[in-house]
Amino acid sequence: MDAYLSRGPARRLLPPLVAGLCVIALVGGCAGTDTNASDTGAAVPGATPERGPASRQQAPAPRAATTDLQSEYQAVIKDVLPSVVQIDASDSLGSGVVYDDKGHIVTNAHVIGDEKKFKVSVATGGKVLDASLVAAYPAQDLAVIKLDDVPDGLKAAKFGSSSEVDVGQIVMAMGSPLGLSSSVTQGIVSALGRTVSESRSDGGTGATIANMVQTSAAINPGNSGGALVNLKSEVIGIPTLAAADPQLGEGAAQGIGFAIPASMVRTVADQIIKNGKVTVSGRAGLNITGRTVVDDRYKPVGVAVVTAAKGGAAEKAGIRSGDIITKAGDTVVTTITSLAEALASDKPGQRVTVTYLRGDAKRTAEVTLGEI
Repeated sequence: MDAYLSRGPARRLLPPLVAGLCVIALVGGCAGTDTNASDTGAAVPGATPERGPASRQQAPAPRAATTDLQSEYQAVIKDVLPSVVQIDASDSLGSGVVYDDKGHIVTNAHVIGDEKKFKVSVATGGKVLDASLVAAYPAQDLAVIKLDDVPDGLKAAKFGSSSEVDVGQIVMAMGSPLGLSSSVTQGIVSALGRTVSESRSDGGTGATIANMVQTSAAINPGNSGGALVNLKSEVIGIPTLAAADPQLGEGAAQGIGFAIPASMVRTVADQIIKNGKVTVSGRAGLNITGRTVVDDRYKPVGVAVVTAAKGGAAEKAGIRSGDIITKAGDTVVTTITSLAEALASDKPGQRVTVTYLRGDAKRTAEVTLGEI
């Protein structure tokens, strides 16, 4: 399945790749998925409905339970929405989250693009505020901007613990989809640990992002950089991508969105605010530059090493310019993107077996991963 960057209405959706997913609508299901039609509950001709005490019909949910959940939603919205802003980057529109009381706002790098100055609108209204770029970190599709003048009462969001996020938790996505500021959608955490690769086309960052939170809460263009929030009023992620079925054109596949986890957001934002840049990425790599190579049928078959940095992970393991990497660990490598995805969940210092070709000879090397 292709996924598309959730961008503002001034730009087309961007097509990154989602690792490990398939288009169920096209093939009837993924491996292990039951594709038979489910029981619709339609009446059977001639059957008599059950009645009385013996009935198995489920009783309606108590009204009090519905009211309590609604009250929880409303309380979270009231608590968090003042910390979610709309960012106008001249030719794109997105969202951001107030990170601290000093006026720092965290958002996606693809929202700000190459801009340095921005117009920011807060959910509570008031005049449009000016903001300036602190720094962007495209490798993780995150950026921090800062308000030029911090208004009284600016409220910073509370970020939750990524270790406490679990599948099935109720969440809400807050932002400015299609320019509709202060919008809220709801869903659940659908999956954890997704690895997603963005496209560089039409302004995308080309980032490969690991450990993303998948959610069924609707994420549309303009939601990027906003807040994915739990019922404790904690931001657990930054909505960044929405999946799309390429057979349906550019329309997003409903209920499949991805958010950068709060732990990574804090790691990047704290370094940018303190140092003006990311100094420790925590991201593993081979310390090479490479290019995708194809066979005589133009099918991608590996990554050719263009340069191996002196003293870097690959060079120390004996991998050199001209070698073609075909596997990292147990993962087959056919493109630059697939190599990045294979290493996305690893940490610097971990060891991985790299399989490569040197001429016609197949070789392996134990590589101690470096940092990128």
